[in-house]
Amino acid sequence: MEDGLRAGVLKFVLNGRRLKGKWALVRLKGKASEKQDNWLLLKEKDEYAKTADWISEFTTSIRTGRTMMEIEEGEDEKITSNPFSSTGVQLAQLVHTPPKGEDWLYELKYDGYRILAYIEGNSVRLITRNGHDYTERFRDVASSLVEWVGGRAMILDGEMAITDAAGKTDFQALQNYLKNPQAKNLTYIVFDLLALDGADLRGHRLIDRKETLEALLKDAPQNLHYSRHVSGNGKESFRAACEAGMEGIVGKKADSAYSGARNGDWIKLKCDQRQEFVIGGYTLSDRKTSGVSSLLLGVYADGELVYAGRAGTGLSEAARKELEGKFAGMKRMEPPFQLVPKPRTKEKITWLKPELVAEIKFAEWTADHLLRQASFKGLRRDKNPRDIKKENADEEKADKELKPPSSAKKAESVVEVNTNGIIIEGIKISNPDKVIFADSEITKVDVIRYYAQVAERMLPYVSRRILSIVRCPKGISQTCFYKKHPGPGSKGIVTIPISTGGGELEDYFYIENTSGLIAEAQMGTLEFHTWGSRVDELEKPDLMVFDLDPDEGMDLSRVRQGVRDVKNILAELSLNSYLKTSGGKGYHVVVPLKPAVAWDGFHNFAKRVADVMEQKWPDRYTSNVRKAKRTNKIFIDWIRNGRGATSIAPYSLRARKGAGVSMPIAWAELDTVAPDGIDMAEALRRIGGNDPWQDFFRNNQQLK
Repeated sequence: MEDGLRAGVLKFVLNGRRLKGKWALVRLKGKASEKQDNWLLLKEKDEYAKTADWISEFTTSIRTGRTMMEIEEGEDEKITSNPFSSTGVQLAQLVHTPPKGEDWLYELKYDGYRILAYIEGNSVRLITRNGHDYTERFRDVASSLVEWVGGRAMILDGEMAITDAAGKTDFQALQNYLKNPQAKNLTYIVFDLLALDGADLRGHRLIDRKETLEALLKDAPQNLHYSRHVSGNGKESFRAACEAGMEGIVGKKADSAYSGARNGDWIKLKCDQRQEFVIGGYTLSDRKTSGVSSLLLGVYADGELVYAGRAGTGLSEAARKELEGKFAGMKRMEPPFQLVPKPRTKEKITWLKPELVAEIKFAEWTADHLLRQASFKGLRRDKNPRDIKKENADEEKADKELKPPSSAKKAESVVEVNTNGIIIEGIKISNPDKVIFADSEITKVDVIRYYAQVAERMLPYVSRRILSIVRCPKGISQTCFYKKHPGPGSKGIVTIPISTGGGELEDYFYIENTSGLIAEAQMGTLEFHTWGSRVDELEKPDLMVFDLDPDEGMDLSRVRQGVRDVKNILAELSLNSYLKTSGGKGYHVVVPLKPAVAWDGFHNFAKRVADVMEQKWPDRYTSNVRKAKRTNKIFIDWIRNGRGATSIAPYSLRARKGAGVSMPIAWAELDTVAPDGIDMAEALRRIGGNDPWQDFFRNNQQLK
């Protein structure tokens, strides 16, 4: 490009919505007195060149839908937005036989990556089922979607796949495409419509959603394909799919809503035994000096990785080299499996961190719950290892294959209703029907059940940390109060004397387990705020929080840029950071640290980060706590990192209208989730999926 600019002729290709094809930027020879160059933009003659003045037909901005006059006058954008920015995917329960009746729809089961497409205006996001953004990996399909919708807003559910000459989806071909995206037959097979023109369709009947979707896709580009179905005839459909060499079929209740869970409304029948497994190690036989002979596989059960057998076939030479390269940085001394498999004669086992997921085809499960004739089909980059469990058919209930978080299951098991009322974790719940959030009709027992369900995710950030809490015993419409000293003792709540600095001791409190969380919620606690250290090393903090507090009325895009700037500053210091919503008007950037320095050094370091931001971008940020200094700026709140200061805990509710939650989110969600964009219902839905902070405590850093 620099050579072209120097020479005065720069040629390039545009792939925009309106400007397409080959173009040239040519420098004009001007008078010697002219201080700057003049350039001419020329369209080259190619398949996109037009002779008519068609470009003048367009009078509005692609990005905002406004005319030039409306832009000058500062009118709001006219692009329709989608009603939600994330959702759980509907999942299918494995069965052996299809149900009888005509109220089921049957489609082919496709062998690819499950993708949700969020389309608004001229933008699209292609998101995998575990929340990864694959838009850039599937750029051709993304471009087709934007061009096809013509500015409308919609959310689609489908499978991204490579099809062969016979129309069958080829998972290995998709794997090859991700390494070298040259294939011409990448296809997005769309089977559901979740939103259209700003309306949420998830509550509509499936048959109605599919009829609308089919009509929309009638004249779609070739790489967008509607997934057709048949009504009833499950056995015949399954037989036909298997005879044609397909993977299987998916059955869906015709009148079902889209719940975003595995609730039995969707089922799947497979022509052969096939599922995902976690790779926990590999073997090398004595016939080889390097490489991979077989993979040691496992599934998760009750939080433990259980050995499920090995796969030695299906490994091409290219696959072995790829795996060997990936395994190089994953080796560990100890086996990751609950029960360790014994090595065979004259083979060496190398244990791995359980971070990779493989798709495996196999003949059957043995009586010892091991795989027979297992064959490697490829890696699954779209699956979270912790979600991999043994698939069971028919004999188990539909909601058992993909369990809600074990904390949610535990909560159900400890809820007891007797003549004296509701008991959760051994704690009697008084006035369970008291309304706490009137606008959302959330009662006291709803709040307590929420904390019971999120306990497993929340406790690592709350347990054994000094607490300050906000209680609203009569609901948020009445007086709430802040409390940091313990009252009368209760189950699960521990009191501890702490020096206040003047030689005196004051009692503070913390919780250790779910019982403590429930006990606090029973007493009307809505918000949990924690110290940055644990009681085990009270004077050595391990959790640094930067709260971005914007001036009133500031555009959210500026706040999001502030979050990125904080993240980048921390990354320059080799510190991993994590993102969560505040449940208010800003975001929190959180840094886990080893408890290695005292509070003064910790506090001063946080202040220096805020100072650097203020010095680097004085028009954007301030480290000054005074509100008068925040005009049109973001206050980088570093003060929460002092001894005795607290910050809102991850997964804590906020005592505000709407029942917002301070929720951990992935960095990829920054542009789609507002600081107050997650309420209690959405938080509960999210804990049924992947944990965006799952490696939080694994990536601790040491302050220098």
